[in-house]
Amino acid sequence: MNKEIESLYAEMCSWRQHLHQFPETAFEEVNTAKFISEKLKSFGLDVHLGLGKTGVVASLSAGNSSKKIALRADIDALFIQEKNELNYKSKNDGKMHACGHDGHSAMLLGAAKYLANHSGFDGTVYFIFQPAEEGRSGAKQMIDDGLFDLFPADCVFGLHNFPDIPLGHFAIKADAMMASFDCFEIVLSGQATHAAMPHQGNDVLVAAAQIITAIQTVVSRNVDPANSAVLSITQVHGGNTWNAIPDSVVLRGTYRCFTQETQQLIKSRLIQIIESLAQGFDLKTKITINPENPGYPVTSNTHAETAIAIEVAHEVVGKDKVDLQPVPSMGSEDFAFMLQEKPGCYVWLGNGSSNGGCLLHNPHYDFNDKILTVGASYWVKLVERVLSK
Repeated sequence: MNKEIESLYAEMCSWRQHLHQFPETAFEEVNTAKFISEKLKSFGLDVHLGLGKTGVVASLSAGNSSKKIALRADIDALFIQEKNELNYKSKNDGKMHACGHDGHSAMLLGAAKYLANHSGFDGTVYFIFQPAEEGRSGAKQMIDDGLFDLFPADCVFGLHNFPDIPLGHFAIKADAMMASFDCFEIVLSGQATHAAMPHQGNDVLVAAAQIITAIQTVVSRNVDPANSAVLSITQVHGGNTWNAIPDSVVLRGTYRCFTQETQQLIKSRLIQIIESLAQGFDLKTKITINPENPGYPVTSNTHAETAIAIEVAHEVVGKDKVDLQPVPSMGSEDFAFMLQEKPGCYVWLGNGSSNGGCLLHNPHYDFNDKILTVGASYWVKLVERVLSK
């Protein structure tokens, strides 16, 4: 470990715990962005604000090379009421950094500060602090706003902490690392009627029950068993009294997988089954895929950049602490949008044991500050490797 990066530990802790106290959710990270941009400016970096509404991008160049690398940290929090009793507990009611984005930001700030004072590289580094990772496609918004036009990186790298991977260990592999994410909404409409006279109407609730059961065959009978996929109904809304069959019911859910082909297969079969069953019950139906966001692609690492990430992780923590065969997660990441635009690699950094509820998206989660120097060292060595003199 670099001793000068280790000397930044206390400062990175203070940054991380400040951000933890004042969590802000998707596209509302105004104070978070202000805090991050002020730190970056104090390091002497050029700072650009406003991409993806509340995104921050800083640039740092050294030497004469035209090579460019981008490093990304996410900055948003979740709508979760924190249940930890910490001296830096969330002060924003109903909001919490329950996924470690506070730690990701602090690590990248630490790397930025070190690199600003050590020009041991030849080229340009772009530090991307991205809003709205949690289901709102902040990465896509930044890209649509011109992220890679204004900051034309050759490659892009991401990092996320992961509970139950041993503290300070890395997990890295090429190809799929995180699943795609799509959600759907089904609205069934028919004739409302008295519950005692169902023959006078169309029972949308019976139809909804049939659909919930039938669409389970999409994965079990359409997706190749060698491919991983999941489809779940997560919401059912319909009716408001004991003795009336309503005229409509709403179903919502999600599906996830690891290939674009499977993603399209699930979508087409889902629509086909719903429309066929609705027709059989003489109901009208409206199916909306991703009603509130564009969905997330598969987070898939490119081979050359993954090889570099593995070499760097070996240097930082040793070969015995780098897992090269992690099981891909059914969770999803909008960093996938950046990997559609640029070659790159997304890695996991072990947060340690999840005992006591320290799981991602859990009200008892807390980022482990002991890995701040590990993450910052990884970023620094990655820059020095990709932008070697």
